[in-house]
Amino acid sequence: MKFGIFMAPFHRVGENPTLCFERDMQLIEWLDELGYEEAFIGEHHSSGWEIISSPEVFMAVAATRTKRIMLGSGVVSIPYHHPFHVANRFALLDHLTRGRVMLGCGPGALAADAYMQGIDSTTQRKRMVEGVTAILRLFTEQGKISIDGSYFKLVDAHLQVKPFQQPHMPIFVASTISPSGMVAAGQLGCGVLSVASYAPGGLDDLMKRWAMAEESAAEHGKTVDRKNWRMVFPIHLAETREEAMNDIRDGANSWIRDYFIDTLGTRVQFEEYPNQPIEEMNIDRMNGRGGIIVGTPDDAIARIRELQQATGGFGGILGLAHEWTTREKTLRSYELFARYVAPQFQGAVAEGVKYSNEWARENRDLMFGKAVAGILTAVQDYAQHKVEKGEPVPDMLTQPGTRIRP
Repeated sequence: MKFGIFMAPFHRVGENPTLCFERDMQLIEWLDELGYEEAFIGEHHSSGWEIISSPEVFMAVAATRTKRIMLGSGVVSIPYHHPFHVANRFALLDHLTRGRVMLGCGPGALAADAYMQGIDSTTQRKRMVEGVTAILRLFTEQGKISIDGSYFKLVDAHLQVKPFQQPHMPIFVASTISPSGMVAAGQLGCGVLSVASYAPGGLDDLMKRWAMAEESAAEHGKTVDRKNWRMVFPIHLAETREEAMNDIRDGANSWIRDYFIDTLGTRVQFEEYPNQPIEEMNIDRMNGRGGIIVGTPDDAIARIRELQQATGGFGGILGLAHEWTTREKTLRSYELFARYVAPQFQGAVAEGVKYSNEWARENRDLMFGKAVAGILTAVQDYAQHKVEKGEPVPDMLTQPGTRIRP
């Protein structure tokens, strides 16, 4: 299983954006040091909280400041761009990073973004599929690609430089509560970013949701693989459950209220909580329903195992990047996850160490006896050597308890 982050990002209105960008960059550097495998970066153009407008530019800079972590768009809003330009930019970035690029695609999440560009929101999902289909052709076909599309045209088109990764970099499609994302992923034969796993309904019928992707893939002659399915959750870990929740309660409640409810008006994401007025919705109730992972490393391990059972299996967990608490506690949470949670789902990484410890425990009496015998033999050999040379044996070797008699 792979682990990483999904960085929208979320920053409170009124902060210095230059400093926000730098914190985001430093976070990815920290994750790279800790061994996280993936970081997905968002694209947004309005509403004040999610302020990265070009994931490709951000990814290019992040690549120069990291060594191993894969960098993906989370996501490029395909209807906002000509597919020819998306394909060219990501192929170039794939070469510049020597194959550390992933392409995450979506229809566009914020209504205000589409409105400012004069895009009819009812066309966005179809346009995303249309655009990604063109991108895949540009990545894999040698030339003479002509498409008279609903929002773009290609005439005898080709890419001068194909992607570094062959046949192309990993491609993912965003999926929320509706089935359209899963259906699109199947139609395109792509991976899935379940970006609304934390919202009400986001965890419901997960096996059925994946079945939609498989059914859609079969209908279009494609295949999908669970190893390319990522689940996105807000995560915060601390030494105790109480400490973890106390760390993030105020910040998370502000995030729900100020952004999702007051700014976006996306009440539907929270109205499904039973018998709970939307004005009183808070992070404690979300945590109670399993939509987030807040607690200790053991709590996170247990929750991920539950998700494996509920889904039938998936390929990775992405922590939804947030700033709900202090910088120090946020970085500590990522460290706790990397040290104690991730190894439990990475096969031999943890199993070999666990086996070795259990074996030593089972044989400790025998091993201790052998160790003592070895020490005594070494001491006796040294004492005998002294006797043979006619030198006195050190008192420390002849005291009661050493069993050394020259």
